[in-house]
Amino acid sequence: MKKWTLSFLTLALVLVLAACGNNNAKNNAANNSQSSEGNAAQTEVETPAEPVKLVVGATVPHADILKFIAPKLKEEGVELEVVEFTDYVQPNVQVFEKQLDANYFQHQPYLDDQNKQNNFDLVSVVGVHVEPFGAYSKKYKSVDEIVDGAKVAIPNDATNGGRALLLLEKQGLIKLKDGAGISATKADIVENPKNLKIIESEAAMLPRQLEEVDFALINTNYAIEAGLNPTKDALFIEDKDSPYTNILVARPDNKDSDAIQKLAKALTSEDVRTFINDTYAGALVPVF
Repeated sequence: MKKWTLSFLTLALVLVLAACGNNNAKNNAANNSQSSEGNAAQTEVETPAEPVKLVVGATVPHADILKFIAPKLKEEGVELEVVEFTDYVQPNVQVFEKQLDANYFQHQPYLDDQNKQNNFDLVSVVGVHVEPFGAYSKKYKSVDEIVDGAKVAIPNDATNGGRALLLLEKQGLIKLKDGAGISATKADIVENPKNLKIIESEAAMLPRQLEEVDFALINTNYAIEAGLNPTKDALFIEDKDSPYTNILVARPDNKDSDAIQKLAKALTSEDVRTFINDTYAGALVPVF
């Protein structure tokens, strides 16, 4: 009888220990599962978000400024792709058609004219710098050397053509009718004492025409691209208080996006101010 009792107690003890072992195993498994889930959740939270890509059209030197800030923007989650252009037409067309997210190459009067002429609705996001507009010559070293009947080439687009005529007027070479302003054309010239022969040409072509004319009025970006130094090579140039601020341009549907606003902030940072001043030595002037 005692043997049976002892055997029964032994068996009961074994079953109890086995049950405890199973419960511990289940608890450990559950704890391990919860720990794994927690680690997975933590890993998921810590995974960095995919960078937002911005495709921005620009001419030189604007493209160089954008490339300068690209590494900083990447740290902020914006991958910047810069598409370079050699004309003033396609950057606006491609932003409007959503092939580009933004562009950086023009001033407000030019944008206003393009919006009006093409039924665009593009908008300025922020002003960055001014490029004083200048006259260049292979023949003359000063305005006093300009001869009667000299050939002068100016841009053929509405606002830059008017800007060139205003600069000629400021030098006393022509006189425009009152109120002509930035929209001035050759038809607005009321006095031309030196009988200047004014030739209109595509802005990008003007540096190549310096051998064919006596002097040409050239946008600073094209002058720099042609190896001309505006502060040293210009026959005469706009004052640094020029109102033609170069702007970052986008569409109404994306101008307030986080990525565009980060781009705008980067373009008006102290790092960019220093870069412009050190690199262009007065050929470009920050406005912020």
